[in-house]
Formats: sequence, structure tokens, C-alpha cells
Amino acid sequence: MSTQSGAKSYVFYPKPNPQARMRLFCFPYAGGTAAVFRNWSQSFPSQIELCSIQYQGRGGRLAEPLKDDVVEIMNACYDDLEPLLNKPFAFFGHSMGALVSYEFARRLQREGKPGPFELFVSGSVAPHEKSVDDPTYNLPDAEFIAELRRLQGTPAEVLDNAELMQLMLPIIRADFKASQTYAYVPGPPLECSLRAFGGLQDELVPREQVETWRQHTRGSFRAQMLPGDHFFLFTSQPLLTRLIAQEAIMHLDEGTGRI
Repeated sequence: MSTQSGAKSYVFYPKPNPQARMRLFCFPYAGGTAAVFRNWSQSFPSQIELCSIQYQGRGGRLAEPLKDDVVEIMNACYDDLEPLLNKPFAFFGHSMGALVSYEFARRLQREGKPGPFELFVSGSVAPHEKSVDDPTYNLPDAEFIAELRRLQGTPAEVLDNAELMQLMLPIIRADFKASQTYAYVPGPPLECSLRAFGGLQDELVPREQVETWRQHTRGSFRAQMLPGDHFFLFTSQPLLTRLIAQEAIMHLDEGTGRI
């Protein structure tokens, strides 16, 4: 995967396109890396440059210390991303990534800086409803791996590789802790448009909790359910990317840029 900002950059470009009219920043789920979105650029027209976020301590940044707090994860990549927000842009985040991207948009708004013209959140309950009664990030290894199997977001060949799991478990635990201990701090709704996606078979995030993202924006809102479980971003990838691209191009064609 190539980068325009050096080996230590938080931003990776599967298909660099600096002439694009807008940028789409994609924030991975817990345990995911920037590589999650490596094929997405093939689904977007040339007007959109895909920018995939690599969190600290993950992927090519393994030598760096892990962070296990959503706001800290966001703050760590803020300085790298902020100079790239010099053209219309949107955020997409799945599961934990939805919370990271939401907190990023909140910080921009709080600091009086131009925000995304749209926030796309996926596979996540709304921030104010984020409460985990029985956290799993601190389970013994065997139980934690069993939970990962149940969620079906980690390939079986990875879960069955003891050496690889020894490397991966601290990373996945840190991300699960960040997501499961996230504490919403009340504040003004976002000014940008917000579109929330959910999986029709997702038992973790039912439709009614996807709908409650509505109260976190003063802009337009739409919730949409797609085929699949919690990781519908894989099984319904062609549909999901098409919907995001259509929405983004519509904003550009209308000349809205940023809201």
C-alpha cells in the first residue's frame, strides 16, 4: 500500500489520486487495519480519493505503543489528517471506526474548523447508547478467541495460528477496550449530514439503534440496512461503496462542498 506522507503516516492511499475533487477518509473497526479498505478505491470514480487510516500500534505501525481509548486514537491521528482537509471530504467508519470518525468530526466542529460534508457511520450503535454491561476485552485468551470466532470478523486461519494470535491479541484487546469503554460526553449535534448503515442480520447493532444516530446531526440524516451480519461491509461491499459514492458525488455536483 502506498503513502503520500511517509512510512509513519496515519494515512494510506491504496490508489493515490491527488487530482481528485474530494477525499474519503476510512476508519477501520476494532482489530482492523488500513488494509481493510485496500480494494475500495476500485469502486469509486476518479473524483474521490480514498484515504485509509492506520491507527497507532497496528499494521505498519506495530512498533508504536497501542492506544485503548477512542478519543486518544482520534487525537493521535488528528495532526496527520488535518492538513489533508483542504478540499471537500467525508468520513466513513465501521464499528469502533464509526466512533473514532464521529469524535474527529466533533473536534473539528468544536475548534471551528470546516468539517466533513458527510459522516458515514456503519455497524455501530449511536454514541449516547454505547454501553457494554459485560465487556469481553479482558476475557482469558481462550474465551476471547472464542468470542472472536462468534463475531466472524477475524479469518479462521488467523484464529488458528497460535504464533500470529500471540501478536494480534494485544492489538485486538486494545481496540475492544477502546470500543467497550467508550463514554459519550454530551455536546452539540454535528452540522454535517449523517448517514448510518446497519446489517440486517447484525445482532450487535439492531435497526432501532442505527436509527438513533439521528439525534447527532442538525443536517440531513438517513439510516439504511444492508444484507449481512456485523461485518456486512465485506459481504455487501459493492452495494455499500456504491451508496457512499452516489452520496458523495451528489454533494459535489450540488456544489455544496462542506456544510
